[in-house]
Amino acid sequence: MTTRRDLLRQDGHFRILRLLQANPEMSQRDLARAVGVSNGGIHYVLSALLDKGLIKLGNFTAAEDKRRYAYVLTRKGIAEKAALTKQFLARKMEEYEAIKAEIETVRAEIDADQAAGDEA
Repeated sequence: MTTRRDLLRQDGHFRILRLLQANPEMSQRDLARAVGVSNGGIHYVLSALLDKGLIKLGNFTAAEDKRRYAYVLTRKGIAEKAALTKQFLARKMEEYEAIKAEIETVRAEIDADQAAGDEA
């Protein structure tokens, strides 16, 4: 069974891999800000992604500070991002359908309440 914590971790990894694929030169500080975690938290996640072989470090050659790194997705990382994307999309579509059904129910209740009020 997938726990809420697992889903949050998957969503975090999905968002980080997505950001890094589009912007491999993002700093840890910028990544942390974009994902909404602490700098220490993003360092921990990036270390885990490196250990799993999902990303690799490369020198960011365009930077004046040669100590800056680019976080590049590996083939394994691209495959993992694709799998996480499918899972994320499936969950969000389920949430969307549930919210849509709830909105329709609430609208029907409003219409019924208004009709009852007009009769009174």
